[in-house]
Amino acid sequence: MENVPNCPQCQSEYTYEDGALFVCPECAYEWTASEQADIEASETITDSNGNELADGDTVIVVKDLKVKGFKSAIKQGTKVKNIKLIIDPADGHDIDCKIDGFGAMKLKSEFVKKA
Repeated sequence: MENVPNCPQCQSEYTYEDGALFVCPECAYEWTASEQADIEASETITDSNGNELADGDTVIVVKDLKVKGFKSAIKQGTKVKNIKLIIDPADGHDIDCKIDGFGAMKLKSEFVKKA
């Protein structure tokens, strides 16, 4: 069976291809292959300069970030190695990482740049 994407509306896995359209039988949503390409492209995560980020990249913090429960902030210029991306972040924090002196953290990609 060919690889048909899940429905972008309801995330149903029971979608099927009907000519040039993808169709969801659960919510009746229809979309084209070009719309699917746009959906997949929007899932990429970019840094503050628009560079695409990937798992394992090294990034640099571009502004001081206050952290709850800590007296000091994460300073601008702090290098963060071996990041992991979160594709569907619930709270907007789309990078999972460990920062020396702070431990495990989640960051927003808008506050980092690719090293």
